[in-house]
Amino acid sequence: MIRLFINGLAASAGGGLTYLRNVIPHLARRTDAETTVLLNPAMRREFEEFGNISFIEDDAALAAGRRFIHEQKTLPKLVRCSGAQVLISAGNFALWRSPVPQILLSRNSLYTSSDFFRDVRARGDYAIWADTMIRGWLARRSIGRAEITVAPSEAFAQELTLWSGRKVRTLHHGFDGDAFTGDTTPLPPPVHDELERGKDAFRLLFVSHYNYYRNFETLLRAMPIVRGRLGQERQGGSKVKLYLTCRLKSVENPGTYRAESAAALADQHRGGHDNDNDNDIVELGAVPYRSLHHLYRACHIYVTPAYAESFAHPLIEAMSSGLPVVASDLPVHREICGDAAIYFPRFSPEALAEQILQLHRSTELRERLSQNGLRRARDFSWSEHVEGLVSLAGELVQREMEGH
Repeated sequence: MIRLFINGLAASAGGGLTYLRNVIPHLARRTDAETTVLLNPAMRREFEEFGNISFIEDDAALAAGRRFIHEQKTLPKLVRCSGAQVLISAGNFALWRSPVPQILLSRNSLYTSSDFFRDVRARGDYAIWADTMIRGWLARRSIGRAEITVAPSEAFAQELTLWSGRKVRTLHHGFDGDAFTGDTTPLPPPVHDELERGKDAFRLLFVSHYNYYRNFETLLRAMPIVRGRLGQERQGGSKVKLYLTCRLKSVENPGTYRAESAAALADQHRGGHDNDNDNDIVELGAVPYRSLHHLYRACHIYVTPAYAESFAHPLIEAMSSGLPVVASDLPVHREICGDAAIYFPRFSPEALAEQILQLHRSTELRERLSQNGLRRARDFSWSEHVEGLVSLAGELVQREMEGH
């Protein structure tokens, strides 16, 4: 029996939240591991009681830098009191003086992204630039403090290895199709109504809250090109709609990203200004995760223009739902999707529009990508991910025993 301690304080949204939602139930099913999980109280409410999982709550709602200092002070005692043999640090930052061997899960691609630093400087958002620089310094030093650092994709592991000068291992994140589609809760009525209004359109989907690195602007600039080309091809009766699972308002998205310029761009490029029902860029707002599979299946293709990623869970969700994918040409996207996607240069709205139109024209291509995606989605497993994580922990325990 191996005893683990997971520091999940950093998980509050996005990939961190998805990760713990999936990993904790799989750890709970194992008979060879006992796990203590440190969470913020809001996150703790998401989980039922498990026989071999103990939860500790810490209600210190702090920014990343202050949270790092708080964890360095309080975490060693919690780890020792839990009797854990291995610490799993799940939020990019390691414990500097861990009382037990440590596995660091590193998944933030912004720290290594020159595109992101150029972007925030161009926007004049120097507070985000400075914050990311500081956190990046901590993240790079953290790789040197952990016995093992794990990345969720081979492409990102190679990037981290070059960045830090230390070997980083790959352990793909997983996917559980049955769990993803298991909740029959329907979509919220406003979302359902928006989809009904677009039932005769060719429907594009992008699942993300607003931030800079998901590169919404390239996607928004592609929409009038698609609309114009359809008109030139005398397919004016064929509508295209883009559904976003966010609202382009700064206060309605996590983080401090400013959405006003994207909102202005969306207003500029929307079709159907005289009739809201005809608008081809639709801001649905946040969609409950339990109902998200209904949204995927209501659309025709999935689009992501992101210029920085370490894994991208929505790609697998889309593939498992049978959606062909149009993705920015990143090594991570090619690793995850393979031949289930077609790709475009990440800052080219013209190339993105052409790929969307290619899928619009070809039922055969959509079907081929759909079938490839269904097969590819089955290659990802949370059970296998947890098996690999426990195996790495066992490796550290064995190494510790041999050292003594």
